[in-house]
Parts: sequence; structure tokens; C-alpha cells
Amino acid sequence: MGCAPSIHVSQSGVIYCRDADEAGSPHRTSRVARGPAAPLHGLLVQTDAADAAPPGRAPGAPRTARVRRARAEPGGGGGGGGGGAAPAAPAATTCRGRRRHCCSSAEAETQTSCASVQVLLIFAKEDSQSDGFWWACDRAGYRCNIARTPESALECFLDKHHEIIVIDHRQTQNFDAEAVCRSIRATNPSEHTVILAVVSQASGDREETSVLPLLHAGFNRRFMENSSIIACYNELIQIEHGEVRSQFKLRACNSVFTALDHCHEAIEITSDDHVIQYVNPAFERMMGYHKGELLGKELAELPKSDKNRADLLDTINTCIKKGKEWQGVYYARRKSGDSIQQHVKITPVIGQGGKIRHFVSLKKLCCTTDNNKQLHKVHRDSADNSQTESHSFRYKNRRKESIDVKSISSRGSDAPSLQNRRYPSMARIHSMTIEAPITKVINIINAAQENSPVTVAEALDRVLEILRTTELYSPQLGTKDEDPHTSDLVGGLMTDGLRRLSGNEYVFTKNVHQSHSHLAMPITINDVPPCIAQLLDNEESWEFNIFELEAVTHKRPLVYLGLKVFSRFGVCEFLHCSETTLRAWLQVIEANYHSSNAYHNSTHAADVLHATAFFLGKERVKGSLDQLDEVAALIAATVHDVDHPGRTNSFLCNAGSELAVLYNDTAVLESHHTALAFQLTVKDSKCNIFKNIDRNHYRTLRQAIIDMVLATEMTKHFEHVNKFVNSINKPMAAEIEGSDCECNPTGKNFPENQILIKRMMIKCADVANPCRPLDLCIEWAGRISEEYFAQTDEEKRQGLPVVMPVFDRNTCSIPKSQISFIDYFITDMFDAWDAFAHLPALMQHLADNYKHWKTLDDLKCKSLRLPSDS
Repeated sequence: MGCAPSIHVSQSGVIYCRDADEAGSPHRTSRVARGPAAPLHGLLVQTDAADAAPPGRAPGAPRTARVRRARAEPGGGGGGGGGGAAPAAPAATTCRGRRRHCCSSAEAETQTSCASVQVLLIFAKEDSQSDGFWWACDRAGYRCNIARTPESALECFLDKHHEIIVIDHRQTQNFDAEAVCRSIRATNPSEHTVILAVVSQASGDREETSVLPLLHAGFNRRFMENSSIIACYNELIQIEHGEVRSQFKLRACNSVFTALDHCHEAIEITSDDHVIQYVNPAFERMMGYHKGELLGKELAELPKSDKNRADLLDTINTCIKKGKEWQGVYYARRKSGDSIQQHVKITPVIGQGGKIRHFVSLKKLCCTTDNNKQLHKVHRDSADNSQTESHSFRYKNRRKESIDVKSISSRGSDAPSLQNRRYPSMARIHSMTIEAPITKVINIINAAQENSPVTVAEALDRVLEILRTTELYSPQLGTKDEDPHTSDLVGGLMTDGLRRLSGNEYVFTKNVHQSHSHLAMPITINDVPPCIAQLLDNEESWEFNIFELEAVTHKRPLVYLGLKVFSRFGVCEFLHCSETTLRAWLQVIEANYHSSNAYHNSTHAADVLHATAFFLGKERVKGSLDQLDEVAALIAATVHDVDHPGRTNSFLCNAGSELAVLYNDTAVLESHHTALAFQLTVKDSKCNIFKNIDRNHYRTLRQAIIDMVLATEMTKHFEHVNKFVNSINKPMAAEIEGSDCECNPTGKNFPENQILIKRMMIKCADVANPCRPLDLCIEWAGRISEEYFAQTDEEKRQGLPVVMPVFDRNTCSIPKSQISFIDYFITDMFDAWDAFAHLPALMQHLADNYKHWKTLDDLKCKSLRLPSDS
């Protein structure tokens, strides 16, 4: 129990109360009232009702009993004497301080409800009803003030901005309650205040009165006189959980709308039936409308651009009416009639009853040439006139494949300094000796044409036409393009979304540090659980079952297999790092693979690591690479698909994802895998496996890792295979046959050829599934098909171009897709790799698996196995 409060009345008539807490801390002084000095009898009751009720005084007991037990402390600027206090004028306003304490379960329950709620009681006289609300505030944990006059009430409200005001409406002789309410309502802070009128109980013979006069006066609620503390408490709690909490939200609206008005993105808010209710200034600027022209209009009334797909609006409405967020690219028509391309994000706002009440649209302008033309039309038009002359001049004097330097320098006499600068620059360009290898080839062919017969010259023309294309290593489908499975595979795997017809911005979310099951992680390779160690004993065999390791490690095979393989190749010794650091690194990398992906998860990474280690064990591969190459290959295999979203590059480009924008639609995922892998590695010393190697070794190793991961990107598949065949296979075959080849017999050890070998190795490891034992091959085929099915489902759902239409889960033939993949990508590549590395077991599995898929296809079976096998 705290000490009795001490009272001080200043010379100016401002009354203070001072109380000491239980711990004996320094006295705290709070301002209680302003106006003529009040009787200490009333002051003590008013100030400390909630702070330190004397022993034996229960809430609701007569105050005089408690007052007699309190004594005023002498001194204090004209305060009272030692044992009592001289009467003074009545206090206008009393502010009750309250020490928080929990005396009952009801109070403990409400202490946490809304400690910031402030209540103002306006009662001319103290009575049981004012006491009831006072103790109700104390129980609910609210801060409470009491005012006796309309003037002091208004002054106190303007100072405190109370959330709840209770006005005594029972006795009109003291003050006009409705006039007090109107005076408060006339102030700005009252906009978010709930005002309660306490009215007398209607007698039995009196008819119930209407609440309309109270509502017109500014009251929100009516409370029938009831001095029960629990009745007052319940009323206040209901107000807090209803109107007050709503007002708290409304009070923030001004700040929200201020933020929206200053936001650079265009914001549009519509009702559930698409009536425009708000647009911000950025929207007005983007669309060319004034706010008054839009508010209250239905979206259907505004002109539409004809550049959108016919079904796009239906797709958007279907999505948002389900309560789902839609985002994508949309063409809108400005007031001027121009069409602009926007990145649009529409979010449904769920209201009371779980129904959609509003739609919020955030619109960003796409950075396209057309948009720039339309938004900067005035600048463009003014610039056109000044550019016309130089534009026509430039093309008038153009010659085939060259520029006449002399004619350029003779024009533009109005700018002699410019022509003096341009002439030597152009002359230097023509004198440069920079020449690419393909240019040399074209020049040789051009020279050969001059003395060749017509038929040869025409043939060489066709050769030159082919050489001038950019896709020198990408074969045309030829007769295979009649097979939709092959066409779709090529389109989906060998393009970066260049076929995109529209785009919904695909938000790429990183799955950073996924939580796994509670399997204890090994401290070293020697601490691996026996069941896992037994499986790993067979990891050097091509027949190794990665799915068994996946199951026993609870989908964490990469850490365990990585520890074993890296130990076998002496990676820690080469990097001068501890096994603890290596384990931490493997854990971080595996945590950033998406276990939710059907195919591109850490099991796939472990499978590629296993295949890479197997290839590194082959004599010819081992003799062609040094240890740095081996370490780089193992690391590249481990990280080559980290943070893969389970979607192809084409999908990300079509969807306008953040990664596609970041990497300019080129090798999007492969660039992300390498960048993220190095970011994760170097950001924490505990898992930085490179921290102890010197700078030169690190740069060489890093470059090798990046090059290998980028080689897994399928758009350059045939380029890598053809270079390997021409630079490795053919010279090696000529050497074996004793041909007079000018190639160095040990040419495979040249750095350029080592790069080709490493690229080919990781490419084969990445897609080695058709060369695995049949059961493993079938499992992988099912997983990759499921991932492609999921992508097709999402493309249809989001209104994106369907990259691989045959991968529809309702119609797809998995055997056909596997046959197409093997025919188009696998056979030639593995023939070339087998010719170098000598892999008879793999090639036998490939032949057996191909036969399996052909049998299923011949039987028109779309499943993974023959009916007799399942």
C-alpha cells in the first residue's frame, strides 16, 4: 500500500497532488486542477481514488470514511496546515492519477485492453453514478478526468483529447448537457471522440423517450442511470471494443491519405462493385484525369485500351473476386487517348463478414519506349524539328557497310569545332585493327568467292548468310518440329521467354533458411548416423540410390553426401578450411533449396554432385583436370540450382519477375544461383569456405564455378556440345586413328579445353536422369513432369503464355516427353561425353530406359510404368 498523498495548492490556485509509491521512490507530482483552491476533503477523494484507497475502503463505499483517514502534508505554497485544511472554493476540474495494480481477475483482464484510452466524466456533483464510472475506469485500466463545469470540461478536453466523454444528462439545473456536448463537438479533436449521455431511469408511467434529440446534439450513445460498477464497466468496455477502436483506425486515416497523396506510385481504390472512391495525385498525373472526373464513376465507364488480350479483364476479375491478389502488365488508356503500359497490382480488401469491400490498385509505369513517347510527347515534338535535318543527312550519305568520312566532315559548316573533333575519331575507327575470328572467316570466304565458279560462289553466299546469324550452334528442328513434345521442350528450355505475349509480374520470393526436421547434424563425417553411413558406403557407384538417402536424411541429402564426397576429394585441405566450416556451408546452401519443389530441390543438387564426383573419378577426366578444377566442379554442382523457384527462365521472363528484370532476361536463374551462392558463402565467416585461400586462387576458383553454373543454362546447349565435339572429340579420334592432325595430342590439357570439359561434365551431370537405373529414371521423370505441370497450371491461372502446352497434367504423355528429351538433348551429348570419358554402364542404362519409354508410348500409355509393373 502506498503512502498517503500530500496536497499542495500554489499561489496561482493550481492544485497538485503528490504520492509516494510502495518502493519509497522520490515523490511524483502531477497537476490535478486549475482554478480556485479546492477543499482538501474533495481533493483527496478526487486525486487518489485509484492510487491508494485506505485499508477497509472498498470501491463504492462512502468517500467521507476514506477522507477522514487522509492527512494533508503541511507546506506547499499556501497549502493547508498540519492536521487539516481550510475550506476553499470548489475545484473546477479534477484529474485522477492511478497507480496500476491488479486486485481482481476482472481488472487483470482489462489492464491490457487499451491502456491509452482516456475518459472525461462531466458531473456537476459527485454521486454514486460518477463513482460508478470512476471505479469502472479504474478496473478497465483507463485514465480518467472529472470536470464540474462546462468551461473546465472544454478546457480539459482540448488539453487531453479524450476518447470517451460521459456527460450527466439527468439534472438540467446544473448545466445544459446537450449544450456541453455541442460545444465539444464544435472542436476539431472531437471528431474521433465517443460521447455518452447518462439519462434518468424512466418511471413506470412514463413512455420511453426517443434518442434522436441526443444524437442530433452530438451524443453517440445513451446510458440509463445505473451506479453499478460492473454496469458502467461493461458499457465502457463495449465502447472501447466498438467505437473507440474504430476511431483509432479512422484517426490514422489522415496520415494514411497524406502518405498516399505523396506516394510516387499511382493508387486507385474502388468499391466491391468497381466504383472509384479514391485516386491519388500520382494517378491523376499518370492518367491525365482530375480527381473530380473519376470519383463515383464505375471502371467500366472509362475508355479501355485495345492492346490488352480480350480475356485479360475476365482473368483479372476471376482472380480478385476469389480474394486473391493479381499482378501483371496491363495497358491503360489515358484521357488523351494514348495507351500506356503499367505494372498493376490489385489487392482485395476483406471487410466485415469476410466479404470483399474494396479493391486497391497500385500502378507503376513500365519503362518502355512507347510510354516515354506518350508521357514526354511535348519534349519529343519540340525535338523532332531540330533533328530532322541531321536525320535525313545521315541516311542520305550512307553507303553499304561504311561511312564516307570525307562527306561527313564537309558538312555542317555551322559547327566547325564539332567536325574537327569527329573527323579524327572516324578516321581512327577505320584504322583500328580489332578483328573478331568470325570476321576473319567471312573475309577469307569473300576472297575465295572472287575466283570461284558461279555455283561455288552461290554456295559460299549461303555459307555467309548462315555465319551472319547469331544462333550458330542452335539447330533447327527440321522434321522434328511436327512433334509438339519436342517443340515445347525446345521452346521452354532453350528460350528466355522471347515468345512472351503478355506479362503478369511474377514476385520471386526467396526461401531463405528453411526449417528442416530435427535430425541431428553431424559434426564431422565420422559422426554420421550408422544408417546414413551405410548408404554412403556405396556413393562411388553409379547405381547409388539418392532417394534412399533423401528418405533417411529427411530431405537433407546434400549435407551428408557433400561431407563424404568433399572429404574424398580433399576439398577442405585444398581450401585450408575446417570440416566444421564446410558443414556449416553445406547447411546454408541446402537450406536455400526449396524443398517444396518437386524436382529442383536439394535432392537434385545431391544427385548432380554425385554424378560430378563419379565423372571426376574417370581416368581421362582425372588426367585432364587439376585439383582446382575438381574443387570448382564439386562446388558448382552443389550450388548450381540454389534458390530455384521451380519455374523455368521462360516463365520468369514472361511474368516480368524481379530476377528477369535484374538479369535482362538472360540466363536469369543461372545468374541468380551463382550470385546468391557467393553471397551466402562470404557473408558469414562461420560458413565461408574461401576465407583462407589467397586472392588469386579465389578469383580463379570463383570464375571456374561461375562458368560451370552458367553452362547449365539450356539456350547454349548445342553451342557447348558442338564446341566439345570439335575441340575434344574429333582431335582425340584423329590422334587415336594415327591421323596427321595438327592438333596437340595433349590439347585436352590446354586451359581452353579444360573449360570445355568442365562445362560438358556439369551439363551431363545436370541431366543424367535418363542414364540412371530404370527405377531412379522413372522417379526423376515423374518429378520433373510434376514441376512442369505446376508451371502450366500457374501460367493458365495468371493469364501468362503457356510455355510448354503439352505439359498439361490432364493430357500429357510422360513417355512421349521423355522420348523427345532423350532424342533432342541427351543422345548426342552423352555420345560425345562417353567418347571422351568412357561410360559404358551409363549408355546401357540410357538404351534400356529409352526402350522402356518407347514401349509405353507404343501402348499409348501416358503413365510412368507398364500396368503390369504397377
